[in-house]
Parts: sequence; structure tokens; C-alpha cells
Amino acid sequence: MSNTDFLTTDPFAAARAAADYIAGETGVDRHDVALVLGSGWAEAADLIGDTTATLSADEVPGFHAPAVEGHVGTIRSVLTKGGKRALVLGARTHFYEGKGVRAVVHGVRTAAAAGCTTLVLTNGCGGLNESWTPGTPVLIKDHINLTAASPLEGATFVDLTDLYSSRIRGLAREVDSSLDEGVYAQFTGPHYETPAEVQYAKRIGADLVGMSTALEAIAGRHAGMEVFGISLVTNLAAGISPVPLSHQEVIESGQAAGPRISKLLAEIIARL
Repeated sequence: MSNTDFLTTDPFAAARAAADYIAGETGVDRHDVALVLGSGWAEAADLIGDTTATLSADEVPGFHAPAVEGHVGTIRSVLTKGGKRALVLGARTHFYEGKGVRAVVHGVRTAAAAGCTTLVLTNGCGGLNESWTPGTPVLIKDHINLTAASPLEGATFVDLTDLYSSRIRGLAREVDSSLDEGVYAQFTGPHYETPAEVQYAKRIGADLVGMSTALEAIAGRHAGMEVFGISLVTNLAAGISPVPLSHQEVIESGQAAGPRISKLLAEIIARL
């Protein structure tokens, strides 16, 4: 059965099967915290503890190799310095890849099936606040889902009032008291937003714009996980930035900020 066919089955059965595969291949029956590492955040996996197993994502049922430069194609089991087990998901499926919402949140559901009770979501994004220069990490306090989609199917009603954990945001500020927070708006992509769309997002309350995270966060809450989100501002958004946007700029900003933000994230994980 192909990975595409795999995800046409019951999504929770698919997640359970993927979790069982990960357990068998890593020798770890249960993980505690899941990390989805977006652009600029990959180095954190090396800092949070000792990697005891690394899997190629496209070998795990329902997962795919990353379609975006700047993302790694592995799933790692890491023993943290505090003795917890972290499942590091380097292969994120984006909504714009056209594989469907089930594929987008398959990693999150797999992590939940693997035992994870905490979900850490990271991303590289555009900033709407001119004081947030490229390389600035920003805590996500809420989101606006502009994809016109949901990972929830049927009459599945989930409260999102306190979706992004205030407890973990507090721990993050213990590490770095200067951290700002903002509202993240997920657009569909893969094109960047127009200046008018950026102004629209700003007027409805967004501080950050990107192409991931919100759908994953919803799936994480539905699975009963405590969700923490943190963005890396890789560029000012369209119409705010004085120069045209490019994915190369995103990659370069992530590489420049990588060591600093990865150390920050590792220190936050150590307090969970």
C-alpha cells in the first residue's frame, strides 16, 4: 500500500499504525513530547538530548519526504537531558502540497498515538511588526486559520479558547524574558501573500503570516495535547518589506538565526 493510499483509510488507524512502526524501529514504546521543526529550527534536535534512532520519513507509513528546501526528511527519537522522550518530526507536509488535510496533520496524530502529551510547533514566517527584524523569535498566543479547511471531520466540536499553552509560554519567558508574542495567520500558499492580504490579516488581528501550524495545532488540541507554538520571523511581510519576497531569504534568515533560536528552544524543552 502506498503512503497516499494509506491516508485514505481511517486517519486515526493510520496514525496508530505509524506510531507502532516508529516504536518498532526505534525501540521506544512511548514518547512524551513531539516537535515539528520548521524553517530555521532544525538544529534544535541536536541540542535537546541524545538521538537514539533516526528514521527516513518516507519509510514511515503515511509520511512523505519534505517538499520544501530547508526541511529535513527524518523522524528522530531523542532522549532529552531531563529523561523524557522527544519525537522530532522534520518532515512536515504543507497544505499547499495538495495531499489533503489528513496528510498535513498525520504527523501530529502519529505523535499523539505514540504517547506524546505535548506538541511543539515551530515555523519560519513573515512579520507584520516592523520592530521584529529577520531572526526574531515570537511566541504564538493564538491563530487565525485562513485555509478554509479543518483537520476535524463531521460533527467534531473542539474548544480552541486556550489552544496555545500559556503555561509553556511562561516557561519560555523564564528562558528569555524579552520574547514577544503574537497571533499567527495561516494562509494556504504556496504563493506569498499580497500587500493587500497582509493588511487584511493585520486588520483582523494577525501579527505573523505563514503557511503552516494552525491546522496542526487544531489536530493537536483534538488529540488532547498541550500545544506550544513559536515562530521565527524570517522576513517582513509583503508591502511591509522594502524588497521582494523570496524563499531564499527565508532559508538564509533561518540559517543565520539557527544556532541562537535552536539553543532557545532546547532550553524551553528542558523546562517541560
